[in-house]
Amino acid sequence: MSDSANTDTAFALGPPTARGRLRSTPEDFQVAEILPFTPDGTGEHLYLHIRKRDANTAWVAERLARLAGLSPSQVSYAGLKDRHAVAKQWFSLHLPGRDDPPWRDWQEPDFQVLAGQRHSRKLRRGALSGNRFRIVVRELTDVAPLELEDRWQRLLSGGVPNYFGPQRFGREGNNLRGALALFQGRRVKRQQRSLYLSAARAYLFNDLLSRRILDGNWCAPLPGEVAMLEGSHSVFPVEAPDITLGERLQALDLHLTGPLWGRGEPMSRGAVRALEEATMAGWPVFRD
Repeated sequence: MSDSANTDTAFALGPPTARGRLRSTPEDFQVAEILPFTPDGTGEHLYLHIRKRDANTAWVAERLARLAGLSPSQVSYAGLKDRHAVAKQWFSLHLPGRDDPPWRDWQEPDFQVLAGQRHSRKLRRGALSGNRFRIVVRELTDVAPLELEDRWQRLLSGGVPNYFGPQRFGREGNNLRGALALFQGRRVKRQQRSLYLSAARAYLFNDLLSRRILDGNWCAPLPGEVAMLEGSHSVFPVEAPDITLGERLQALDLHLTGPLWGRGEPMSRGAVRALEEATMAGWPVFRD
């Protein structure tokens, strides 16, 4: 396990042919969440659209709880967003039998409330259609323009291996070290437990994806795959790949998936199931 927990993963198109600096300022890395629905205007959950800069998602949630006079468990969000960035994301506040707090006045140094709307259900983890990014790379060196353009076109037509990024694993992999300590019996806070479990599952996912890239089949279906429909979380098993499946994968209408390890029986079968179990065998503490 490397310190960054991400340096050993394989590249689908070979090593980088250019280098540069990311996140020179938070404005160089901007991300906006995309909700799959519009808050319906009624209900006991207040959805707040937040713009945060150089602020941790969990810290913003705790601050919202204090401002609204709630417990931290009454504030929800769909996902963690990078701290060293400018992020627009959604939070929900559970307010049963209560009027809206004065959220229009909440203009904090690290975040601003852009809009608020009631909704009938709480915001749950993963309840997003996706994220929209704007990323600036500065101080480019070793640039080969034709090679960059070729790779860009290949990514547009063939997709990209969707690794979990290094921020999931914490500075120098500290979240993974926390996961090891948790699995060895150390008591941790609920928020840290969730973070450590997520890091361990992401690490196993990345390791399997890297292995499939090295084997040349990360986007070539094997017997027993689990496919996901583009633009949704709908998944289904594929016992025997056929021409139609290959065409839909090439058109990016379907995507191959990997497991987020946990309780229950994997949907994968055959060659894919065997490959997943062989990869997980290399990390028995995380797997078990």
